[in-house]
Amino acid sequence: MMLDPFYLIIDGVKWLPRFLPLGLKLVQLRIKDKPEAELRVQIAEAKTLCAEAGCQLIVNDYWQLALELGCDYVHLGQEDLDDADVTAIRDGGLRLGVSTHDDRELDRALALKPDYVALGPVYPTILKAMKWAPQGVEKVTGWKEKVGDVPLVAIGGLTIERAPAVFEAGADSISVVTDVLLAESPETRLREWLELTAPRRK
Repeated sequence: MMLDPFYLIIDGVKWLPRFLPLGLKLVQLRIKDKPEAELRVQIAEAKTLCAEAGCQLIVNDYWQLALELGCDYVHLGQEDLDDADVTAIRDGGLRLGVSTHDDRELDRALALKPDYVALGPVYPTILKAMKWAPQGVEKVTGWKEKVGDVPLVAIGGLTIERAPAVFEAGADSISVVTDVLLAESPETRLREWLELTAPRRK
């Protein structure tokens, strides 16, 4: 399956009424430290809104809720994989994306036959403390050679200005959080990203 070339990560369903009308086609809902009841409500609402707008929803981490609520995509980090039942995920029909940061993690991810692999941070990121140094654009090229036909998502410090080089290096999709959510006008920034990536949208 091909991913949309622009992959936005949001921290709550509140963003979707603002962003979906602009033509967003791929979004990850990544919510941290909320009660399960609230998670269930937000995931269910996001699923409905994305389905109506023709946008692919990816649920971060909460694979049990994704299965329960009939979602079709989940993203897991390496620590999430330690506790996840990948067999149940696959048997339930969920597609799977996996975060990777080094060669060992990439090998682990590819063994699961993921639907995409995310590599990061490509550049320094302010989103969270990272024990990994920025990977650099050259790493994107090397990893694309390793993953072959598996879509490669680049994440970490990505901006409009940096995007062309990252695509040229081999990324199939670029994932962004703060460059949109913390922009002076998130809607304007999203429009710029969608315009930039439009030629890659088949």
